[in-house]
Amino acid sequence: MSSILTNTSAMVALQTMKGINANLNKTQSDISTGKSVATAKDNAAVWAISKVMESDVEGFKGISDSLSVGSATLTVARQASESVTKLLTEVKGKIVASQAENVDRTKIQTDIDALTAQIESVVGAAQFNGLNLVDGSQTSVNVLASLDRSQSGVTSSNITVQAQNLSTDAGAALTAGGGTLSAANVVTGTPVTLNAFAFQGGAGALAADAPTAVPGTLTALIAGDSISLNIGTVTGSYVVQQGDTADALVAGLKSSLSTNGLSDSDFTLSLGTGALTVANNTNVSTAISVSATRGTGALSGLNSIDVVNAAPTALTNIEAMLQTSIDAAASFGSTQKRIDIQNEFVGQLTDALKTGIGVMVDTDMEEASARLQALQVQQQLATQALSIANQQPQGLLSLFR
Repeated sequence: MSSILTNTSAMVALQTMKGINANLNKTQSDISTGKSVATAKDNAAVWAISKVMESDVEGFKGISDSLSVGSATLTVARQASESVTKLLTEVKGKIVASQAENVDRTKIQTDIDALTAQIESVVGAAQFNGLNLVDGSQTSVNVLASLDRSQSGVTSSNITVQAQNLSTDAGAALTAGGGTLSAANVVTGTPVTLNAFAFQGGAGALAADAPTAVPGTLTALIAGDSISLNIGTVTGSYVVQQGDTADALVAGLKSSLSTNGLSDSDFTLSLGTGALTVANNTNVSTAISVSATRGTGALSGLNSIDVVNAAPTALTNIEAMLQTSIDAAASFGSTQKRIDIQNEFVGQLTDALKTGIGVMVDTDMEEASARLQALQVQQQLATQALSIANQQPQGLLSLFR
C-alpha cells in the first residue's frame, strides 16, 4: 500500500542519515581534540580511570621535585663530609710528623688549629635551604619518595636520610635558665605542663618520675642534645641548637608531635612562655614520658688534640675521627644513590602512566582518518537515498491522470 501521509522509505533513510551524521560528528570531534574519550559522556569508566591516573602523574611530578631537592641536600652534605675527610687526612699527616723528636711541634699545633677552624667552617656552611645534615642539628630527615595506590587508598612513602654530627662542639653552654620538666600520665581534666628547661653546662640529667608525680627535672641541656616527648604511641623529638631558648624547644616538640600524627582532637597542645601544656580530651588515661640523650659532635676531640704534650694520644684520636668522617660520607653517598635511582624510576613510571593514559583516551588517527572517509561517503549516499524516498509519492500522481 502506498500513502502520501506516511513515507516509510523516507523515514528509514532519515534515521540512517541521523546515525551517520552522529558518527561523523563524533569522528570529527575525535580528530579535532585528539581524544576518543574527552568527557565522561564518551566512556564513563575509561574517563574515570584516566583522571585518576592523571592525578597520580601530577603527584609524581611533585615527588620528583622532592627527590631532586633531597639529592641536592645530600650532595652538599656528602661534599662537606668528603672535604672534612680531606682536611682530617691533612691533620693526620701533621700529627704523624709530630711523632718525630726533632720537629717544631708548636708550629705543627698551629697548623692543626688552623685546619680545625677550617673544618668548623665547612661543617657550619654545609646547608641547603637552611637544612644542615652534618652539624648535629638534625637526627634524620624524610624525603618524599613514592605515591603508593592500592584498593584501600593512597599512601606516601619516604626515604629516611640519617644525619651525621661532624661538629667539633662538645656542648657549649646555651642561654641559662632554670625550672622543671613535668612528666606523668595525662588524664582528662589534668593537663601536664613542660616548662622552664635549664640550658647549662655540665652533665645533663632527667630525674625519674613516680607514676603519680608531676615534676621531673631536665637540666644542663647543651647543643646537640636530643629531647623526646612521648604521648601514648606518638613521639615528638627536637635537637637542641646553639642559641636555643625554652620557647624554641617546646615549639619544636609541638611541631614534631603534630607532624608525627598526634591527634589534635584527642590532645590539645598549648604553648606558653617556655612551656608546653598537654591536655587530654579523651576519657582514656594516656602515658607521657620525656627522655634526653647527649649529642656531642663526632669531631669534638679536635679541640683537645695536643701534639706538643701528647703526640701519641693525638694519633689514636685522629684515626677514630677520620674513620667517622669517612663513614659519614659513605652513608650520604649510599643514600644519595638510592634517591637518584628512585628519582629515575619515578620519571620512568610517570612516562609509563602517560603512555597508559594515551592508550585509553587518545584517538587512533589512522583509524579515525579511514572512518571519516567512509562516513563522508555514507553521508552522501544517505542524502541520495533520502532524496529518492522523498520523490516516491510523486509517482502516485500518475494514478490520477
